[in-house]
This record gives sequence, structure tokens and C-alpha cells, in this order.
Amino acid sequence: MAEHETAEPGAPAAQPAAGPPELRRSPLAHLHARMRAASVPGPHGVSLAEWPYITMVDVRADPGAEVARRLERVLGTALPRRCGETTGRGPHTVTWLGPDEWLVLSQADGPGLAAGLRAALDGGPGSVVDVSANRTTLELRGARAREVLEKGCPLDLHPRAFGPGRAVSTTVGPVPVLLWQTEDTPSYRLLPRASFADYLARWLIDAMGEYRTAPIA
Repeated sequence: MAEHETAEPGAPAAQPAAGPPELRRSPLAHLHARMRAASVPGPHGVSLAEWPYITMVDVRADPGAEVARRLERVLGTALPRRCGETTGRGPHTVTWLGPDEWLVLSQADGPGLAAGLRAALDGGPGSVVDVSANRTTLELRGARAREVLEKGCPLDLHPRAFGPGRAVSTTVGPVPVLLWQTEDTPSYRLLPRASFADYLARWLIDAMGEYRTAPIA
């Protein structure tokens, strides 16, 4: 089960940009207006938005070794032990990627978090890599969100099988993603590689089309 404290780990955070802020552009900045236009308001609607620049750190270690305990102390939470599990505390959410691999999603500064986790390795076996630029995050939420995903996701997304706090690697359409359900609403976060984000966003906009009453210009 997920163990979360405080509000929305993984929410967008103000981070120092690698270069001049005016030159920084998210993978889906060119589609923000189309995503807003595709969103359907109301209790039976669905909305789509990008949450860019979330800190993401890939961590690998033996979960049974002392190095894992040191990593947990830095994160303030246990490392998930089973497929689909997430854990979280404060600004950090940890998702399971494999028996010895996790993706940390955080509101904290990326370089600072990665440095702290590398220090926790203390020469032990493992790796810590800041992969924040590797993916972006899409949020799909609303009463129709599950129906939209079911058009192209092979998972059983019924609440009896997949609910808040679950996060797994899967595909939506032809695009590999990390799919994380955050709320009962339902609300989902989809984390595609940045190079696939445009295709995925357009696929989702198209899948949302039946719930609109007017076409997108």
C-alpha cells in the first residue's frame, strides 16, 4: 500500500533552470492550449495538462543491503518492495521500477536530491542518476479519465485492481509510460519519455474527443 504524508508529492516545483529561464521549454509547451481546449468541464468530464520540470531520480541498490537503509533515511520513507507499490513522505514519492530499481519523484531541487542520495551510497553498490530531463508528466483527471485510458492501455484499471497509490510501467496507445493513479477522482499521472510526449498527448486528445460537444480548432 502507498504511504503518503503531506500534499501531492510530485507536484510541479520551482527549480533552478540549467540555463536562462526564458530559454527553458517543456516537451509539451506547444500543446498546452490544445490540451486545455480538449478538456471537458463538469462532474462527468475529463481534463489533460502537463506538469513539467518535476525532479526525477533513478535509484538502484540491493533492497536487502545497508545501502538501501541509508537511501531510505535520506528520502524519509521506505523503498517499495513490490510491483505497483509507491511510498512517499514530504516532497518525495518513490515508485517501484524493478526488484532493485526505483524512480523518485520530488518537488525538491534535482541536483541537491541526487547529491544527497549519492552520498548515502557511501561507496556501496548502487547508482543514483538525475533523469529529470528524460521524461515529462501528463495529468489526466476526471470522471471519464479511466475510460479514456482504457481505449489504449492493456491494464485492468477497474478500482478493484488498480487504485490510488498504484504505479506501473505499461503502454498507452503505442507509448511506454509509467502510469500512476494519485486519486479516486480518478486522477492519473502518465510519465512518457520526452521524445514520445507529443505523440501521447495527441493520442489522449483524440481519445477524449467523444466527450466534447465542439471540435478543437
